[in-house]
Amino acid sequence: MRRTALLNSTISICDFLLPVMVLLACSAAMAQSPTYKVGRTPTAAELHEWDKLVGSDGKELPPGSGSAKEGAPIYAAKCAVCHGKNGEGIPPFRRLVGGIGTLNTPTPKITVGSYAPFATTIWEYINRAMPRLAERTLSPDEVYALTAWVLYKNDIIKETDVLDKNTLLEVQMPNRNGFYPVPPQATPDKDRSWFPYWNQAPGWKPAAK
Repeated sequence: MRRTALLNSTISICDFLLPVMVLLACSAAMAQSPTYKVGRTPTAAELHEWDKLVGSDGKELPPGSGSAKEGAPIYAAKCAVCHGKNGEGIPPFRRLVGGIGTLNTPTPKITVGSYAPFATTIWEYINRAMPRLAERTLSPDEVYALTAWVLYKNDIIKETDVLDKNTLLEVQMPNRNGFYPVPPQATPDKDRSWFPYWNQAPGWKPAAK
């Protein structure tokens, strides 16, 4: 009886210690893993180059200008392959035009024209992330021209209107006051997004179907 109890006790201790020893051994092995000296720490200047968010006040906008007429050939060459000839979108890539006035309906169509509260949001996103497969390859003039093209296709500005760091701020987006709170946020979210949600207002309910 005593030997059986002692044996069982020993087995229990071993069952407990074995996983602990394995974990410790793995930790030690990981701690001793070699470093391969791949890459390097980015410089402050390089980090700053990738951290240029443009806010709603547009103070970060660079010099430059462009119109929708100038943006049309740029869009055809660099954007239409994903977003369609007229901004209608090619799944899984989103459409860029249309949907204005549909956000409070059973079938909302979210586009930059129907949803974005600030025109600077469009400029910032194009500059930071487009074209998707070759980010940050557009000049400021090209970004202004493409922003103008998107706004023109959404019937927000005229084809000949010239956008720059001043006139871009004068553009009144259709959903400018469609958010909570009004006016919408002036600083980015924690995920660095500038798109607030219209359904965050107190008492908001989806439209009845």
